[in-house]
Amino acid sequence: MRQAPLRGTVYGTLLNHHDALAALGSAVDLPPYKGAPKAPILYIKPRNTWIADGQAIVVPAGVPALEMGATLGLVIGRPACRVSEAAALDFVAGYVIVNDVSMPHASYYRPSLRFKARDSFCPIGRFVARDAVGSPDALGITVAIDGRVAQRASTAGLIRSAARLLAEVSDFITLAPGDVLSVGVAAGAPHAQAGQQVCITIDGLGQLNNPLVTEGGLA
Repeated sequence: MRQAPLRGTVYGTLLNHHDALAALGSAVDLPPYKGAPKAPILYIKPRNTWIADGQAIVVPAGVPALEMGATLGLVIGRPACRVSEAAALDFVAGYVIVNDVSMPHASYYRPSLRFKARDSFCPIGRFVARDAVGSPDALGITVAIDGRVAQRASTAGLIRSAARLLAEVSDFITLAPGDVLSVGVAAGAPHAQAGQQVCITIDGLGQLNNPLVTEGGLA
């Protein structure tokens, strides 16, 4: 494994797990949603959010806890524009663990960067080549807080598979080498506080470990 060749854009995907969509219940048919998404819902995790394994996630002042959004990131290996689902994974160089950190908030309509784009809100793990990992749609995900398992999930629960998601996104965005497209977070993302340690494990990708600290100082 080696550090991911990040030099582009990191995209987050919303409501791409069956259980995440189900968690909205009947609210998904009411304003402002007015039905399940008909296309991928994307947002950006800008460069200020990126940190590496071992670096600290900063908890903003006055925020009691943050959501630890464990997800798989597809690292683009060559330009992907209007690719077919059948060929989509040929454009993936490899994978990374992504912690799509967020401030807890009630509405997921048109995701607000205010909650998702704070400094340190996107820890990214080591790069693993595509051929070294099995199917991206059958990977177990575990989140542990202070050594205790807080969530178990799987990419098997995706609404859009990794290939389908990449194909649909590339229909309106040309993805460039070094871009990362995360496949989305399952329902029940655990919360962690300053002073705690989060460890995300994804089958075949190892672990991503980060402590949480208070803004402006140590936890």
